[in-house]
Amino acid sequence: MGFLYLLILVVSLGAMVLLDWRFRLFFWRQPVRATLVLGLGVVFFLVWDLFGIRLGIFYRGETQLLTGLLLAPELPVEELFFLTFLCYLTMNLIGLVRLIGSRPRQ
Repeated sequence: MGFLYLLILVVSLGAMVLLDWRFRLFFWRQPVRATLVLGLGVVFFLVWDLFGIRLGIFYRGETQLLTGLLLAPELPVEELFFLTFLCYLTMNLIGLVRLIGSRPRQ
């Protein structure tokens, strides 16, 4: 059961990719720009997490749902996937709002 949370995150990321592909929301609209935005967003939040860990604000809770693999002390590998999902979801939502806003009203 140690990979359950990671599996859920990977499946959720897959759903974001499918939505993006179907409606051309983010990567399928401008792939280079999307890669840059997603990468910068994930790096920003990873740095944020590292500062929070260093200041003692963030810490890793014990649960059987995590793999136990760490990117850094108190920073589980699942956090990288969560931050990627969070940024991708946000950009897909922005793309969806733009898509809805650009449709002619009837």
